[in-house]
Amino acid sequence: MGTSLLIAAAVFVLAVGTAVNGCPPSDRAALMAFKAALHEPYLGIFKSWTGNDCCNKWYGVSCDPITKRVADINLRGESEDPIFQKAHRTGYMNGSISPAICKLDRLSSVIIADWKGISGIIPPCISSLPFLRILDLIGNQISGQIPYNIGKLSRLTVLNIADNKITGRMPRNAIEGNIPDVFGPSSYFMMMDLSYNNLKGAIPKSIASASYIGHLDLSHNHLCGAIPAGSWFDHLEAASFVNNDCLCGKPLKSC
Repeated sequence: MGTSLLIAAAVFVLAVGTAVNGCPPSDRAALMAFKAALHEPYLGIFKSWTGNDCCNKWYGVSCDPITKRVADINLRGESEDPIFQKAHRTGYMNGSISPAICKLDRLSSVIIADWKGISGIIPPCISSLPFLRILDLIGNQISGQIPYNIGKLSRLTVLNIADNKITGRMPRNAIEGNIPDVFGPSSYFMMMDLSYNNLKGAIPKSIASASYIGHLDLSHNHLCGAIPAGSWFDHLEAASFVNNDCLCGKPLKSC
């Protein structure tokens, strides 16, 4: 092989190596658009979002080690991270969740929790993220309805929207009105938190037939009637059911 050909091959290998060592420009652009819709004045967590490689020490961002695609966004307003300790306070962030987040189509978890000032709606396109397992938006001022097609996220195991201003209905559950009696052996929940809403009526008996329920919180609603009996309810404490109109049965008082 001639010298020029060797050099060309080396340059090609170097270029390929560089490409897989950093996140794609499209992922970086999506994160920057996501950042532009938010304002965090105290902690400076976005100061680390510099450079071309969003997989390299960008606060709250994690990437798949092989594909270098952004896999996780983990931004919490309450944390033991040194950046919070240095500021001597919990976080405060305002703004909204940009639809640009949906361009990160390899996202596995989105945690934007306990910031108190994030408002706006859940972008409807969030239901187009096929690998999403965790969506945790607790403790904000998010309003509007849960995207209708969120029920199509077959990998979603954690949906936490408590302590927001969500209204309307969602597939699988009713934020207002009765909880549909539609659960069965194919229902699987690592966490189902519907606390602080306006749910009414009884807890459907079919929920006890779910294949797995890790955590359930129906507190602070207007539910009434007997709590279904089932193995998935044995580990739940009274806190999961308190502050309803007239729920009864284990772990509350007997009916």
